[in-house]
Amino acid sequence: MPELQASNDLMSPLTLFLHADAVVKLVMLGLLLASIWTWAIIFTHAIRLKRINRATEKFETEFWAADDIDAFHAKHGNDKLPSAVILSAGLDEWRRSTRARNIDRSGTRERLATRMNAAVAAELDRLSDRLNILATVGAVAPFVGLFGTVWGIMRSFTAIADANNTSLAVVAPGIAEALFATAIGLFAAIPAVIAYNRLTHGLDRLEARLGRFADRFHATLSRELEAEG
Repeated sequence: MPELQASNDLMSPLTLFLHADAVVKLVMLGLLLASIWTWAIIFTHAIRLKRINRATEKFETEFWAADDIDAFHAKHGNDKLPSAVILSAGLDEWRRSTRARNIDRSGTRERLATRMNAAVAAELDRLSDRLNILATVGAVAPFVGLFGTVWGIMRSFTAIADANNTSLAVVAPGIAEALFATAIGLFAAIPAVIAYNRLTHGLDRLEARLGRFADRFHATLSRELEAEG
């Protein structure tokens, strides 16, 4: 039993790290930092996306129930929501385009669509900021861990040559350290890939929702444009 306990102590993550080669230690530390950064991005983006979806649903429900668009915009136009930004962009272009005595209706419709589509794209770019880090970690971390593995195995073979002994006791520590680097790489990569896919799916759904809001608002302004004719 004491031998088993000693073996378990040697195989503990902390022991594997402390006894690892300097290069493998550097790899492990880099992967651990990447994992921490990844989880921070996951939590912040997931919470923000959930909050934005709830607020957007409430905003749009109140907007379509409002009788006066200008009054609603005066009250909610400064909200830090994608829908509010799209609303502001549409109304701003509407006021600019209908200011002239002779209104170019076709040009006004095109400018309204362009401004609101640009607002949708800008908001999605803002919300997707740092998601590329998750994709990078998911793609690179396994290979970084593999580099640590290869380095550790090379060190184990060097230990065999120096000791002139092929006993498992000679090579086991180095191989364990090497495989531990791979495990840390996967620990960083797997959540990053899963979270990236889920968050981008959520952003795609939000983009579709914002597109529908922009199209519906564009139709409302188009009808108003015809009524003024």
